[in-house]
Amino acid sequence: MSNNTDHSGKTMRKPLILVPTGSRERDGLDYQVMGTKYLVPLVSVSNCDILMVPTCFGSDAIDTYLDLVDGVFLSGASTNIDPTLYGQEWLTPDQSQDKDRDNFNIALIPKALNKGLPFFGVCRGLQEYNIAHGGDLYQALHDTEGMMDHREKDPDASLEECYGPNHKVTLVPNTWLADVIGQTEFMVNSLHGQGVKTLGQGLSALAHAPDGLVEAASNPAFAQFNLGVQWHPEWMTAHNPVYTKIFKAFGDAARQYAAQRG
Repeated sequence: MSNNTDHSGKTMRKPLILVPTGSRERDGLDYQVMGTKYLVPLVSVSNCDILMVPTCFGSDAIDTYLDLVDGVFLSGASTNIDPTLYGQEWLTPDQSQDKDRDNFNIALIPKALNKGLPFFGVCRGLQEYNIAHGGDLYQALHDTEGMMDHREKDPDASLEECYGPNHKVTLVPNTWLADVIGQTEFMVNSLHGQGVKTLGQGLSALAHAPDGLVEAASNPAFAQFNLGVQWHPEWMTAHNPVYTKIFKAFGDAARQYAAQRG
């Protein structure tokens, strides 16, 4: 684990961020995986260390993990969340699921929030965050009247094109996120087929897409940094001032939590 040194010369450890992994099958074998692109800004921009934990062994160890860490980060993934968790039938059988990740993360989120841990969820992470609060999802935005197609425009394009600016996001004014970012509108990438339909209990929208889709949400009942965003701020974070501000704010919150617990 990496360490910092304060002005007195005392060695201080970096905050440790819990990052749950997800399932991936290859050649008939199951793997627990996490994309490196999600980890890079946690290390290089948030200035934190990482504890990756498997989601395939159930949720019994969640309390043990949370006692070790100073923040929780939930990534995006290619899998869709089991719709029975929010009271709907499965309408996207062409998309794979990861029920182990679903069950682990939805149990993890309230425990982390109640413990006072900073929380940051990206794409699927926002959707899990919403479901953990009792909300639901649009299963196919592109087939929903009045909603934009939020998927990448050309899945065969280069990564730079897929993760490039796609649509505008407008922040709700006079919110803590608007204060962190310092502007009310900016462009984001968009690589998701699903999205928040009904916000869960206690959640407040912090940003919207042009079609009104919730692009960022937080629970003001919890004083610590807690945020879910629908876009992918982990992509080339250091080259995007808006994304950088969010990851730095998350890292600062984790440092504050670490300092408080000693």
